[in-house]
Amino acid sequence: MSLTSLKGVGPKTLALLNKLNINNENDLINYYPYRYEVIKRSNLNELNDIDNIIIDGVVESKPTIYYFGKLKKISFRICAKNQIFNVSVYNQVYLMKELNLGRTITIIGKYNKTKNAIIANKIKLEPLPDVPVIESIYHTVNGINIKTISKIIKSLLETTHNYPDFIPSYLTQKYDFIDKETALKEIHKPTSLSLLKKARLRLKYEELFRYMLKITYLKNKIKYDDKAIKRDIDYEKVNSFINNLSYELTIDQKKAIKEILDDMSSNKRMNRLLQGDVGSGKTIVSFVASYANYLSGYQCALMVPTEILAKQHYENATKIFKDTGMTIDILTSSTKAKEKKEIYNRLNTGITNLVIGTQSLIQETITYHNLGLVITDEQHRFGVAQRNNLKNKGIMPDMLSMSATPIPRTYALTIYGDLDVTNIKTKPVGRKEIITKVFLEENILGVLEGMNKELLSKHQIYVIAPSIEENINDTESVASLDIKMNKAFGHKYKIGVVHGKLDSLEKEKVMEDFEKGKINILISTTVIEVGLDIKNASMIVIFDANMFGLSTLHQLRGRVGRSDIQSYCYLVSKSFDKRLNMLEHTNDGFEIAEYDFNNRGEGELFGIRQSGTNSFLLADIRKDFKILLHAKDDAVEFLNNNKQEEYPNIYNELINTNNLE
Repeated sequence: MSLTSLKGVGPKTLALLNKLNINNENDLINYYPYRYEVIKRSNLNELNDIDNIIIDGVVESKPTIYYFGKLKKISFRICAKNQIFNVSVYNQVYLMKELNLGRTITIIGKYNKTKNAIIANKIKLEPLPDVPVIESIYHTVNGINIKTISKIIKSLLETTHNYPDFIPSYLTQKYDFIDKETALKEIHKPTSLSLLKKARLRLKYEELFRYMLKITYLKNKIKYDDKAIKRDIDYEKVNSFINNLSYELTIDQKKAIKEILDDMSSNKRMNRLLQGDVGSGKTIVSFVASYANYLSGYQCALMVPTEILAKQHYENATKIFKDTGMTIDILTSSTKAKEKKEIYNRLNTGITNLVIGTQSLIQETITYHNLGLVITDEQHRFGVAQRNNLKNKGIMPDMLSMSATPIPRTYALTIYGDLDVTNIKTKPVGRKEIITKVFLEENILGVLEGMNKELLSKHQIYVIAPSIEENINDTESVASLDIKMNKAFGHKYKIGVVHGKLDSLEKEKVMEDFEKGKINILISTTVIEVGLDIKNASMIVIFDANMFGLSTLHQLRGRVGRSDIQSYCYLVSKSFDKRLNMLEHTNDGFEIAEYDFNNRGEGELFGIRQSGTNSFLLADIRKDFKILLHAKDDAVEFLNNNKQEEYPNIYNELINTNNLE
């Protein structure tokens, strides 16, 4: 079915859906809400000052608009429950035409009991339903709102479909799961909290079962693959290269290099995970491996998750390898067609020795002359699958996966049982420990003073929010912090904003300006979590820090402290959270990961989804680890008993497994 056959989807809406990576009905049905709101009329007698309020009433006065710099405030009155409320809403000018006298509307926002006033987060141009409803909240882009997305998904749900079910019937009975169709309807249009929880559990298990089924299947295939690349390592030249570096490698880096080179020269194909804390120097270890690979006559592909990181690695590699004779190329989505064709040719003929880019490096159109080593950075989850994809093309290189997110031992053995693991714990000489401080929001003055001190020293600052736009949960957003930071520092310093809703060119321009020092304060979501290396950034301020897992906070903290400048991480929270004190006392990512893994709770279903590395649509391996363990055991049993032949859809997916998506 084409998306345009759905009610409300024309060419313009289709283009907007495509921006959300919704290209077909499967993408649409799997475009799950990221949070939910219970829409229920508030009891005014039970409300205290600054409580959240949901109320409907009749518009009693014409709206008036006020301008405060970039801010546009609309004020008007409504009558509800025989009371008059003063309502203010910001930056929603379109409402001026809709707020007609006598119209019944719904207000969602914060209640000021003293002034009998409401600051609205959202205004719905309709009365509240008689019974409470659970409203699904979706990520959007400019031009398409939550209501439109919800209507399109409702239209799809009303059509007849036979959605593929990847849970065998005996497992559905074992765990008493609801059926797939009901689960999809409930996750998008919940009829009750209990059914919503059942839907989420069923769909999470399906994701994890499919993942463990594929990874177990791939591991079994790799287990019997013993055709290692035969290479002679030129240790004399490798040692000379290391000795000519402008800095001394740490003990852990040297140990990691030895283990990797031992793998590369053995009869066993390398499949190694290199874990190193943020700033521990994993990249240079991977460069040494690629140099040894080059000396042996083979090509190397270094894959990274973002274009920004690819460019960063490319610039570093060209400097480090400038006197070695290596030919280095970079291949990303923004590489022009003509240049791309030339790079393809150089890879095919063997002229290129090292190519750096995103996952496009293993796409079907690329043919390598003699690929011997594939390095994946910050994308360890895909290592096994990428290897299998290359194997299907007749290429069987060594694999080195790097991760700056230390994985607790139990978790690593479950997910990466076939990998050899190397840990780098020591940090390069000269790096200072990042000083971390926790602030309650009421002590914001101390945060601003610290920021001002760094700005006066001509250093740069990251400011992080858990969400892009304002929401009913009363958490800071990129939008709200943009206003506040401009008020505090905008008269003197340049402030930039970056988040997931910006297109890649906009994002790249902001990041480039920050890297060049044209932007002093960069306000962002966790989009900057992975890989950025700005030497002059000396402070990161994370608002609503209690909304994040400790490992994510530690990753964000790693964006600073990239040079010999003393760096700081300020964690701002509305309420006391003892977990945050852990970050004040340690910079050890391995210790933090273990603590986070053991202590991080299920999270709040009706709050903001906690940020962090998560490649599943619903499941979170940390939070859903118990479900994962069941899925793992069930996947092993399924394959051991050759159950796949009883379930053709699962069998077909397995034999076509080239990746873990």
